[in-house]
Amino acid sequence: MNFGTTVPEADAHVLLDRFVERGGRWIDTADCYAFWRGGTGRGGDSEEVLGRWLASRPGMRDRVLLATKTGAEPAVPGVADGPRTGLSARAVRSAAQASLRRLGVDRVDLFWIHMEDRATELAETVDALAELTDSGRALRVGASNHPAWRVEQARALAAARGARPLDAVQLSHSYLRPRPGTLTTEHRFGDLSEEQLDHAAANGMEVWAYTPLLRGAYDVADRELPRAYHHPGSTARSAALASVADELGLSAGQVVLSWLAGGQVPVLPILGASRPWQLDAALDAVATPLPPELRRRLDEAGTD
Repeated sequence: MNFGTTVPEADAHVLLDRFVERGGRWIDTADCYAFWRGGTGRGGDSEEVLGRWLASRPGMRDRVLLATKTGAEPAVPGVADGPRTGLSARAVRSAAQASLRRLGVDRVDLFWIHMEDRATELAETVDALAELTDSGRALRVGASNHPAWRVEQARALAAARGARPLDAVQLSHSYLRPRPGTLTTEHRFGDLSEEQLDHAAANGMEVWAYTPLLRGAYDVADRELPRAYHHPGSTARSAALASVADELGLSAGQVVLSWLAGGQVPVLPILGASRPWQLDAALDAVATPLPPELRRRLDEAGTD
């Protein structure tokens, strides 16, 4: 997310090289990253850094899978609380072309619609996505920050026109659960619900989780939990997490990543690493399966 802004390009290239060296495949970005940190109020820095990294390493494109998103870039530069570019056919076509240019590629492996746009008919958005998959500019399509019913409606529309349906969802999710009735993101349906998880599992859709480590709150002593997680359930789950981490000799954050990746419905955690040790710790974590009895302890904590 912060490549090219708070993470300098040279550092980003080191992280990307290390990621591939460790066997990493998926790289997830967005056309709006990181408009709130750059000097222009526009996104695109992350994609440009990735594009230059790919261009400087022949053959690398075939070793990684690229995902990018559109729909959340502010219509007015830097104004996050105003209108966004949205998901009209024109906006999707333009954004996809711009992303491919910045990345320096002729296709992405997964193209996400980043946030809802109810001012645009869903059928128009689905048709625009179908143009991308039909032409091979996007091999797959997914939805981030959308409710399950909208995702299913889009899938039905795609099936009716013989297009590739949405087959992945990306939402905020972690081990600790937000208090009912609260939001942890700016998006009304940005937090993964049991219904969304069930819908994805029943339809064979991938589930991706952003902010899985709650911006370092599990392991950084002076990083306070967001207020949405201040409730008795978090107390019980935090205690279980600390106990399991101690038994396994892992950090709490590493246990969270292992818990996500190894669940009955696997959840792919998205890590915004800015330092090599963070990346190595995360890759070690997802490669470490939790013993069934410890997973059961984590699952049952805070459910009384």
